[in-house]
Amino acid sequence: MMRLFLAAAAAATVLPAPAVAQEPPALQYGGFVDAAYLNSTNDPANHLFRNRGTTPRVDEWDVNMAGAWLRKPASERSRFGVELTVQAGEDSKIFGFSATAPNIGGADVLTHLGPANVSYLAPVGKGMTIQGGIFSSLIGYDSLYAKDNFAYTRPWCADYTPYLMLGVNASYPVSDRLTATVGAVNGYWHLAHANDAPSVVGQLAYKVNDRVSVKETLLTGSHQPNTALEFWRTLSDTIVERKAGALTTAFEYQLASETVDTPGTPRAVWMSAQLPIHWAVRGPWSVTVRPEFAWDRDGRWIAGRLGADQSVRAFTTTLEYRAAARAGAQAIVRAEHRYDDSRGAAGGFFNDGETAPGIAGLTPGQHLFTIGIILTSDSSAR
Repeated sequence: MMRLFLAAAAAATVLPAPAVAQEPPALQYGGFVDAAYLNSTNDPANHLFRNRGTTPRVDEWDVNMAGAWLRKPASERSRFGVELTVQAGEDSKIFGFSATAPNIGGADVLTHLGPANVSYLAPVGKGMTIQGGIFSSLIGYDSLYAKDNFAYTRPWCADYTPYLMLGVNASYPVSDRLTATVGAVNGYWHLAHANDAPSVVGQLAYKVNDRVSVKETLLTGSHQPNTALEFWRTLSDTIVERKAGALTTAFEYQLASETVDTPGTPRAVWMSAQLPIHWAVRGPWSVTVRPEFAWDRDGRWIAGRLGADQSVRAFTTTLEYRAAARAGAQAIVRAEHRYDDSRGAAGGFFNDGETAPGIAGLTPGQHLFTIGIILTSDSSAR
């Protein structure tokens, strides 16, 4: 009896083995195809979702994006990393260009590249990651790729801020909760060449607790031929995200300002906000709602010309079903409705009429009913 008691006591005092840090896979790779049909109640003859850089075509089936990617993360064991993404489709054609600046050299080739960069984890303090090339933008809550977002179509604030950046950045974990990133990029749009002066971007990402995180990003620099300090554009992007069980709620607010180098030196202002709410209902089913607004007070962002002001309000509802398959493959099916209301001198969406021969008619509102089908495959090797 005593022997059994001592054996039980010894077993109770055995401590679990310490957790061993898991190195990331040496190589990650995959691909995806994203196709959709966007039905517009306006039935525009030109099949265009006016003023959009992503999901630009309606009333037809389109491959909005197809891509393949290869990634080797930087780690303490292997400090150099690489990322390469190739892409094609309707969403890849105009998203990185500017309405007010010429294209960068080689833009016709670069438009087929997503994130494509090299990185190095420097042995500095807790580890500084330095990255150069084309990388995902520090600005914005939404990705260029619909597969990575809650909704199929992207908000206006995403289409008129950079999805990708071209340049170099350095990121450092100041503490377990705070990460700081600074970088220099070629300009506001990574496929545009407004001038030879770089822009500066910085971000503070703070984890308030296990549920709430905050990101504040600031981009400043000249985005017109005159690089004088008085003509620099400054954009602030604030994101607050809360994850509580099946519910994810985020709020994003943007404010930008720029003095334009034209007679009278007018000051242009951009303001936008969105409030996506995502609910993982049960199993493969989820629902997202997203109210938003965007205000281009002087027409500098959306229309690309002064005086063509526009304000847009939109509401999007998305029902999603995810079907997982073997070997990291899955199918994502989204049914979505969005209503957009666009007002101002440059406002409106195309309809099936004409205001004059050869000039498409406009109407303030548009309902879109979308079916999106996304097939993805993700794999890794050690």
